[in-house]
Amino acid sequence: MSQEELRPPTKGSGSPVTMAQSLSPTLLSVQGSRCSPYTLSNTHYPKPDPPALAAEATMSTQQMQTEQTGQFKITVWEEENFQGKRCEFMQECQNIMERGFHKIRSIKVENGAFVGFEYPEFLGQQFILEKGDYPRYEAWSGNSGYRTEHLLSFRPIKSAKHNDSKVTLYECEDLTGRNFEICDDYPSLQAMGWCSKEVPSMKVNSGAWVAYQFPGYRGYQYILEQDRREGEYRNYTEFSTQAHSNQVQSIRRIQH
Repeated sequence: MSQEELRPPTKGSGSPVTMAQSLSPTLLSVQGSRCSPYTLSNTHYPKPDPPALAAEATMSTQQMQTEQTGQFKITVWEEENFQGKRCEFMQECQNIMERGFHKIRSIKVENGAFVGFEYPEFLGQQFILEKGDYPRYEAWSGNSGYRTEHLLSFRPIKSAKHNDSKVTLYECEDLTGRNFEICDDYPSLQAMGWCSKEVPSMKVNSGAWVAYQFPGYRGYQYILEQDRREGEYRNYTEFSTQAHSNQVQSIRRIQH
């Protein structure tokens, strides 16, 4: 083969591509009506993740997004039966009056569990708010002997884990005396074997619980959480800002 055949054609010469050019480690890619050369190299490109790893990464991302935005959601109305001014929240509200409301008289919990309070700054009687509709105050107060027709503050219950909840009841204050550990719902502690109508102190080992003054989940409500006070409720004054005694006769896990 002559030297002329091996010489690359000049621009615009119209010369045919020779055998030497066809063996060149160069690819031609079409961009519109023009061709641009892309030289092959030894660059290593990352391989796609196996399906299992990709699925796991997607689940982790979705879980993070849920925890950041959708884990808790509550809508409150100023009037009963979901009437009047309304507002959605995904976090706590220390004082609904600062949002232009006079009071909260109906509620819809879409995600998570919340605790509502009688007064601003999470003070006064507590009321458990699990997923569902609360068109009037009777829906959240249940059989409570305490009548409050509106709420003024609320916050999410972040430690609620219905399938992983454990609490220890103590016979004396300061987590002392004989104790009994439970991990299930009990509409009557005395029927279960607790020898008194009173529970002087409690230790929440995991999850979150709501304790009631009377059997059958009636009376004043006390929200007990593992991530508050390190889960330790050493006397009845720590059950609630409005607790008047250490009388607790039923207890259950908070749904989440």
